[in-house]
Amino acid sequence: MSARTGPRSVHTAQAAVVGAGPAGLAAALELARGGLDVLLLDEQPEPGGQYYRRPGAEVLRAVGDHRPEGTDLISRVLDSGVRLLAGHTVWGVGDDRRTLLAAGPDGTPVRVRADWIVAATGAYERSVPFPGWQLPGVVTPGLAQHMSAEGVRLGRRAVVAGSGPFLLPVACALIERGVRVAAVAEAGRPYAPAVAALGALRFPSRLVELASYFARLARHGVRVHQDTVVAEAHGDDRVRSATLVRFSDPGRVVARHEVDVLCVGYGFRPQADLPQLFGCSMRRDPATGDTLPRLTPVGRSSVPHVYVVGEAAGIAGAPAAGARGRAAALDILAGCGRVIDHRTRRTVAVRMASLTRFTRLTSALYPSPADLVPALTRGLPGHTLVCRCECVTARTLREAASAPGGSDVPAIKGGTRAGMGLCQARECGPALEALHPGGPGTGTVPARTPLRPLPVTAVLGAADSPREDL
Repeated sequence: MSARTGPRSVHTAQAAVVGAGPAGLAAALELARGGLDVLLLDEQPEPGGQYYRRPGAEVLRAVGDHRPEGTDLISRVLDSGVRLLAGHTVWGVGDDRRTLLAAGPDGTPVRVRADWIVAATGAYERSVPFPGWQLPGVVTPGLAQHMSAEGVRLGRRAVVAGSGPFLLPVACALIERGVRVAAVAEAGRPYAPAVAALGALRFPSRLVELASYFARLARHGVRVHQDTVVAEAHGDDRVRSATLVRFSDPGRVVARHEVDVLCVGYGFRPQADLPQLFGCSMRRDPATGDTLPRLTPVGRSSVPHVYVVGEAAGIAGAPAAGARGRAAALDILAGCGRVIDHRTRRTVAVRMASLTRFTRLTSALYPSPADLVPALTRGLPGHTLVCRCECVTARTLREAASAPGGSDVPAIKGGTRAGMGLCQARECGPALEALHPGGPGTGTVPARTPLRPLPVTAVLGAADSPREDL
């Protein structure tokens, strides 16, 4: 132990699960039930992830538990013998590709070595820059929904914009907290009559849910615009108004709304940087433009002891994430020689197939992010801040991309510092990739160690470890 870095913590387990959201919880529970020693790590102080995030005691008393099934799942995981390392940030991978490098809540260096690794690292919200997106009051739909679930009223008047089925429930959540929603702006035309929409008839419960959202919005006079995006947010000290334009004709103004809250997001993208560090074979999804690990149907990567589950394997929603977690756990148990009930495997497989069909339907109804993001960034005014952390504009990035040496996104990052701030390109990454004019494979933001900002003591502690541990 080095006096310079203080104590280090070393853990071993048969299986380590990174991420305590729906996928990670489901995987950890199934592995523990199968008799494995399981370690579950998550950077948040409590398990649940963003979807099953548990409200505080005061919120529970005031508004109740909006996702009790998550609270029940967390209780079952904790009762199963799974060892939980909450508040632990995984930031790197050892050279043996079986060791996770992490930092504890106080920055203490932590190493976790396991026979099996399950990456259930979830997803980010997909943000696309526009003039004024740096103003206070401009938030993502996910943050708006989370704060609403916590009983917080974000403002008095809002617009919800972007693309994806997430926008409607977010608008309804804001209304429940007393926010006047002026409009919902959807970039695509998912609610217009079309042949592709006929597939929704196979999912009657989803249709009922969709109808309930529209009925609630109609009761509150909320207009749902299609083929519409936010062109600009206006204001000095905070957002004061928003201009909406046609996505197919950006010169045509649809509406201007006075707002003090503007929620803008274009769905979600997988958080697949940890599989990249493990050396997993990756691919670029032609429909979304996202970098994804190549996986078997049960989540096994090209590194045989590494599985990727949940949204990190591809965006499909919380129910699919849980099914993916269970499927991976059952495959690991089979690899450990455990006897797996065939009916259980069959049930999980059928569940995954049904959820996959619904995911394909929604993908067909909403605009492809691989087309949507470049279209939105192509016309950005030069003064638009693309990287808010380092204050880098679209003009600077275009100049760097066209200059000698701007052959790929890492080169542009190095020359402009875009994507090198606290968010590590999690916010501006899609725009950085879209603004690069190169061919396939030249416009990807690569994973780098450390994956997250962390105290320097955590890195020094890892560096002081014996070489074979790294």
